[in-house]
Amino acid sequence: MKKTYKLEELECANCAAKMERKIGELSGVNECRISFMTGKMILDLEDGQESEIMKEAKKIIKKLEPDVSVCEL
Repeated sequence: MKKTYKLEELECANCAAKMERKIGELSGVNECRISFMTGKMILDLEDGQESEIMKEAKKIIKKLEPDVSVCEL
């Protein structure tokens, strides 16, 4: 299942790359792509694990970029 999210206030391309790598390593994530230019994150997730994965993904995002907010598109 693919989901797209807007990462508001994303200001660091290096942080976006770190987020992409760390979120991509989470169990249940088939693929994570983050575009710094558009501020979008596209996740390919295992069915039924979205809420658990997003909880962990938000922790990773907040640790690397505390001002970023995640909004589902």
